[in-house]
Amino acid sequence: MTIKEYNKAIDLYADRVYRFVLKNCKDEHKAQDIVQDSFEKLWKNVDSVNFLKVRSYLFSTAYHTLIDRIRKEKRISSVEESNVPEVNHELQYSDIKEILDEAVEKLPKIQRMVLLLRDYEGYSYKEIGDLAALSEAQVKVYIYRARVFLKNYIRKIDILV
Repeated sequence: MTIKEYNKAIDLYADRVYRFVLKNCKDEHKAQDIVQDSFEKLWKNVDSVNFLKVRSYLFSTAYHTLIDRIRKEKRISSVEESNVPEVNHELQYSDIKEILDEAVEKLPKIQRMVLLLRDYEGYSYKEIGDLAALSEAQVKVYIYRARVFLKNYIRKIDILV
């Protein structure tokens, strides 16, 4: 896509994407941020996005960004709502699932996706490759890197405790 096509996409779709997001989130400022994030992601991928498919790219990007924001806000509000008194570190970090979930959230998006598809959903390397448009070798590398990160992250938590 050229810069001229990118600017045309802004003219054609910015209002439509904004209305779509606003209808779903009911917050003008949040909708503006999500639209801006969507166009920023488009700009970062301007060379790989076909102008004929820019509309679907923008709407799907805006939708996924909205979902990510909603999930993040739910996590933040659930942490704020839980008024659990602080206890010593041994009791605070005794649940390995919490630590593992926290570590998985820190993974890069592609590593998180392939790891969750493999370890949580049980997909084969080939199926993951087909879903993510990656080769089996790339899938294996991403899963390996994700597991190494998780192992190191858990090891760091053990040192702190």
